[in-house]
Amino acid sequence: MPTELEELVEFLHSPQPAVVQISLDNLVGYSQGPQQLIFNHNNYEPIKDLKRLVRDKGKTMVNQSLTILVNLCDSLLIRKLLLDDDEFMTYLVQQIVNIQNSNADLMTILLTNLAKNDGINKILDMKVKHDEVNSKVFKSTKAIDCLMDLFVKGFDRSLNKYADFDYLAYFFADLSRFLEGRTYFITNQEYDEVVPLSKLLVFTEKYDNKIRREGVSSTIKNSLFDTNSHMKLLEDEKINLLPYILLPIAGPEEIDEDDMFNLPDELQLLPSDKKRDPLDAIICIHLESLLLLCTTRPGREYLREKAVYAIIKELHKATDNEEVAELIDRLVQMLQRDEAPEDADVDTDSDSDDEKVVEIV
Repeated sequence: MPTELEELVEFLHSPQPAVVQISLDNLVGYSQGPQQLIFNHNNYEPIKDLKRLVRDKGKTMVNQSLTILVNLCDSLLIRKLLLDDDEFMTYLVQQIVNIQNSNADLMTILLTNLAKNDGINKILDMKVKHDEVNSKVFKSTKAIDCLMDLFVKGFDRSLNKYADFDYLAYFFADLSRFLEGRTYFITNQEYDEVVPLSKLLVFTEKYDNKIRREGVSSTIKNSLFDTNSHMKLLEDEKINLLPYILLPIAGPEEIDEDDMFNLPDELQLLPSDKKRDPLDAIICIHLESLLLLCTTRPGREYLREKAVYAIIKELHKATDNEEVAELIDRLVQMLQRDEAPEDADVDTDSDSDDEKVVEIV
């Protein structure tokens, strides 16, 4: 005989909405912890039911179905079942883009959870359809362009009064782990002639929103694994990447005048109440971005010209976090050592001055 829980999940495909609602009311609590295995019942039949119920017209039923799917996404297999369903994924993204959707944020969280799987790259080729309302907001039918617009323009609920789209920051961070994703973020887009990464930079100092800061800083870092793009991101005035990495790690300390006017304009003469990012974990991400910029000689020389060492030296004095201090030390070794002549042969066994440890002074 079926157990009580098995009966509950069987009720998900009842033809009677009231029965389905009772089932959902009870099952939400079982979507976390060891009891979530009940959703594997009968070869994952409950997952098929939940995907169908997400399309229901009842707000409560949709909300509960989404909540269960979000909670089940710690399972690699369930993520794959959802992600491999092209029709479901198209519907999910279409509904996130629907600026009248009251469940848009919950759907965004589900999409973000699914981005842990490699197959999320399919979204870069996905198109959405716009009704009369949406066509006034979006210039592109590419799903990724619309998601970018939602994140940038909808953060204050001005596009959708039910959604702030914060979790797209983590979605972008996961998407940028892949070559195709990185390429999107650093490439001028035809629909608005803007490099997508440049739209995200303003959120690196949004200290009242950890999700946006953390997701955007990770997207920046992941995009910098494309070393060929470094100088464009640094030198193109429309992007101007460096200040957005340095401002969150800069404090109120006075900088020597010799260094002050070599800093990017945005870092000069900071106010006495200037605050660093309050989270060491996010400061670490920015330091890792600077380390990535140091992987090419032109990048290192650019950071030296912009007196980056002056900023990280003050950060070193102010921090008591071991991971931050370790990253600073690695960065100092990259920035403060003398460069070998460009035509010199590299001797990996040499004890030359270039290999000596540089102290932070």
